[in-house]
Amino acid sequence: MEKRLKIKSGDTVKVIAGGSRGKQGAVLSVDRKTDRVIVVGVNIVTKHVKPSASNPQGGVEKVEAGIHISNVMLVDAAGNTTKVGRRRNADGKLTRYSKKSNEDLK
Repeated sequence: MEKRLKIKSGDTVKVIAGGSRGKQGAVLSVDRKTDRVIVVGVNIVTKHVKPSASNPQGGVEKVEAGIHISNVMLVDAAGNTTKVGRRRNADGKLTRYSKKSNEDLK
């Protein structure tokens, strides 16, 4: 059974701990096994790439590295960081909502 995480790809998050603290960005991907997220423009590392058929030159690239999910916090529509809750809507389907503003998230 897969873990239910509060953050999904496409969400806007703010980094609350670590070297990239205070930066915001959209989540590219979520790794449920290691509880890590990759955020656009955050936690940039340099990676040495070997030459290959698709990249014959090789070289050094700057790429986003994963951040543990406990070090990011969701940003709601109003621009505030918030905790995420789950509740059933009128149709009986589980939806995510902002605990700070009590509004449904997309």
